[in-house]
Amino acid sequence: MAVKVDKEKCTGCGSCATACPVEAIKVNEKAEVNEDTCIDCGVCIDECPEKALSL
Repeated sequence: MAVKVDKEKCTGCGSCATACPVEAIKVNEKAEVNEDTCIDCGVCIDECPEKALSL
């Protein structure tokens, strides 16, 4: 199970990608989570100012 991104809430700020300890998140216009790399630690969820991430 990987972190899910609510594309309607995500502004593409990159806070989640910066916080991710395994670099599982890339941001183009919106955040995208690599499900194979994500370790479900939840650090990105706490960093998202828009509350666009969830487990």
